[in-house]
Amino acid sequence: MTTRRRFIHALAATAIAPLATHAQTAFDHTYAAWDALLKKHVRWLPDGKQSRANYKGFAADRAALKAVLDSMSAMPRATFDGWSKAQQMAFLINAYNAFTVELILTKYPDLQSIKDLGSFVQSAWKKKFFTLLGEERHLDWIEHEQLRPRYNEPRVHAAVNCASIGCPALRDEAFTAAKLEAQLEDGMRRFMGDRTRNRVRGNQVEVSSIFKWFREDFEKGHGGFKQVEDVFATYAEQLSDQPAERAALKAKTLGVGFLDYDWSLNDTGR
Repeated sequence: MTTRRRFIHALAATAIAPLATHAQTAFDHTYAAWDALLKKHVRWLPDGKQSRANYKGFAADRAALKAVLDSMSAMPRATFDGWSKAQQMAFLINAYNAFTVELILTKYPDLQSIKDLGSFVQSAWKKKFFTLLGEERHLDWIEHEQLRPRYNEPRVHAAVNCASIGCPALRDEAFTAAKLEAQLEDGMRRFMGDRTRNRVRGNQVEVSSIFKWFREDFEKGHGGFKQVEDVFATYAEQLSDQPAERAALKAKTLGVGFLDYDWSLNDTGR
């Protein structure tokens, strides 16, 4: 390599390095803009277990939402790969929830369910409508190709929200690496304590179909879970107020039934 070419390569490397560093340090890991939108447009129901989203309000703040989505889409894969596990998970969860809101707004208010955005040949979750980590993506890519297989954290199912009443609640705050553990556990406790989706009835524990669809995620050993019944034993205090029922849950003597899933839009106006 000639002296001139070495100089050009060195100059290019010098120019690129600060840009890469800036991309990593400039990203707001507190997600302040997304957090502000959630605080403004998401409300907990009186029981503190379910929430509703004000999609009309999100629509009015579409420009602010677009800025959030654009900042996520601009994140280079190489920078993401250099983050901690908690930072990566917070980013992916926030991206899933934010892009889901955007997907709803593409047809709102003319829809009753996120499923209305799909078709016989392609579900709403398979629609490629955004860019993330350098490629065109769909929502299933975030959940089923990234969050589930890469992080072995079943409580993520109580964090990602599919804009449906049957889903675990959309939080009124952004996920952050600093609070991720507490947020995942709080989300799981709220979900397990929601008697419309998880409860004891007679000699059976009736639970969300999430535990049927993603049973394998809850049986991989994370948190000590070896079988899905371990989850119900762990959250016995949330599932029931009755000492005898809690004891049965912990002893794993109850049968398991799965409730129908409510795909109705989690809209404040409904």
